[in-house]
Amino acid sequence: MLSRTAENLFWMSRNMERAENTARMLDVSFRMSLLPSTLDTKALHFEPVLAIAPGSGSFDELYGDLTHDNIIRYVALEPENAGSIWSLIRHVRENARAQRSAISSEAWESLNSTWLQVQNLDFEGLKRWGYRDFFDWVKERSHLFRGVVFGTMLHDDTFRFIRLGTFIERADNTARILDVKYHVLLPETEQVGGYVDYYQWGALLRSVGAFRAYRRVYHDTVYPWRIAELLILRADMPRSLHHCYEVLIGTLDELAGKKQLECRRLAGQTYARLRYGRIDKIFGGGLHEFLTDFVAANNQLGTQIQEDFLMVPMPLAGAA
Repeated sequence: MLSRTAENLFWMSRNMERAENTARMLDVSFRMSLLPSTLDTKALHFEPVLAIAPGSGSFDELYGDLTHDNIIRYVALEPENAGSIWSLIRHVRENARAQRSAISSEAWESLNSTWLQVQNLDFEGLKRWGYRDFFDWVKERSHLFRGVVFGTMLHDDTFRFIRLGTFIERADNTARILDVKYHVLLPETEQVGGYVDYYQWGALLRSVGAFRAYRRVYHDTVYPWRIAELLILRADMPRSLHHCYEVLIGTLDELAGKKQLECRRLAGQTYARLRYGRIDKIFGGGLHEFLTDFVAANNQLGTQIQEDFLMVPMPLAGAA
């Protein structure tokens, strides 16, 4: 496969996953802002979105006032923000158009129709649509794309580069949203384990589609340390760090064959920490430190994949 083709497929899937993850972050922030709380919900729930998905970092220049509507508009629809959902879907469509012969017609149609539905959407239209309905739509379009890819394309190298982009980005998002939740909310003075805290953690689980999975695994109330265990170490949780790296390891093995590539070594190094890690040891060394190290290692892996397989390394649209 040509490296240019592999690059377009990698970034097509990575940007689509990032659009979904951005919608999930906005959704959980919106849900949390509706809960009763004595805390400053603007700073607590929406401002961290700018830290997780800063895009081009031009929010202050474009809007100035830190309001719920401004943050949603900037992160969801702002064309000047390279990391907005609107911009990410545009990049997805451009990558897909460049590789129409490599992907199935159904995959192309799903991405093209997604762009056609969002390209002329303005903020008034978004408010009429409803924030949560829009976030759900973005997630559903991402699910549709992945389902179509899995069900209509050969599971060859084309499919594998799409998988690489998806799971590199998914792991990054899970680590970032978990880190921000712990870092921002847990030290606050509200009672841990209270009903507000329960619904806040429940909203986080729902943002990564893990609420029912948590109840099936633990059969108990929602505890922060168990959420961390579920989203970091559970191999059977689809958005956990462990599961993402299990898929990445298998995919890289299929792509590399017998070649000893640096990206495979880096992925194996991180995978070992996740496979053999224990949540008490992670907390003992500091959850924030663990997640910060993971994000750095995940970014290094993405760069190394570019060097080993693709064209000249380039940053993800909107990445800091």
